[in-house]
Amino acid sequence: MTSYKLLATAAMGLESIVANEVKELGYETTTDNGKVFFEGTARDIAKANLWLRTADRVKLIAGEFEATTFDELFEQTKAIEWEKYLPVDAEFPVQGKSVKSKLHSVPTCQSIVKKAIVERMKKAYHRNAFLDESGPRFKIEVSILKDKVQLSIDTSGAGLHKRGYRVGQGEAPLKETLAAALVKLSRWTPDRPFVDPFCGSGTIVIEAAMIGQNIAPGYNREFDSEQWPWIGSKIWDEVRAEAEEQADYDQPLNILGTDIDHRMIQIAEENVIEAGFAGLVRLQQRQVKDFTTTEENGVVIGNLPYGERIGEVEVIEEMIGDMGRMFSKYPTWSVYMLSSMEGFEKLYGQKATKKRKLYNGFIRTDLFQFWGERPKNK
Repeated sequence: MTSYKLLATAAMGLESIVANEVKELGYETTTDNGKVFFEGTARDIAKANLWLRTADRVKLIAGEFEATTFDELFEQTKAIEWEKYLPVDAEFPVQGKSVKSKLHSVPTCQSIVKKAIVERMKKAYHRNAFLDESGPRFKIEVSILKDKVQLSIDTSGAGLHKRGYRVGQGEAPLKETLAAALVKLSRWTPDRPFVDPFCGSGTIVIEAAMIGQNIAPGYNREFDSEQWPWIGSKIWDEVRAEAEEQADYDQPLNILGTDIDHRMIQIAEENVIEAGFAGLVRLQQRQVKDFTTTEENGVVIGNLPYGERIGEVEVIEEMIGDMGRMFSKYPTWSVYMLSSMEGFEKLYGQKATKKRKLYNGFIRTDLFQFWGERPKNK
């Protein structure tokens, strides 16, 4: 089988987590800002799309070269064997970006790349007339950084965060990929209790349940590359069948999501049902300060409200203080809180064991990690 240079894109701050996931799938990686590169076959394209929880997309690198003039961009794009990837009827929209490069006009670069691919395709497929682009989609990106051009084809289609279970959402939903990354960072295992005290639409608890039962995050959605003739439905069917075999639906889960807003609990319930975890993931309307437990060695992960309206900051500050006092009663529990609040540790009443800078969309946040003591019976 032909091997391709592949790229799993990552949100800022998540590169190492995405790289670990790619390695767990059995590939060697190299990492750059927001990018994890690996080699793989057509089958591996399907496998990576189906299994990567924290990556944004999987792309195929079609070509890389330097270009400082539009002529160079055209000729070197045209020199790539696009017919290896694109059938004669391929739909191939081109989008682009350019940073610190002589070719800084993105619309012009997109137009030139498109024209070069058309010329190559017409010659390869012996077509004099217009290409109708009525077939499968191959989204092409021209990315230029310091005059180095990278031409890639998006194998995913919709971003990998779109798992297919989100029926409804709140005002500021957490991306599924970031939610999965928070669970991964906590090193939670399904034999431990799990709580999200600000569950909102349920994204973190659903991602935890999927990790707990080893369910492939892309199992219930479609990908652009499923329609590509050189991958074919047989490969996708096999990879999905393997994922079904690897899922552990009998793994018991002790996962609880709570939220102060009853409307969000209703939305979360709909999403939990859609994700297939009805009866496995529990949901309750509750304030964080009212949390109680007799269990040990649990994990708490939450995405705190951001306090964008007048008067909200004070409410959130009080909530952080309540939370710190409450969780101090449970020393074996580990707490992971994503927050943009300044002075979080002072409000919480404890210095974090570890802090990690992460971005929720464009919002700069910190993941405050308070590691629990080992239970005496462990």
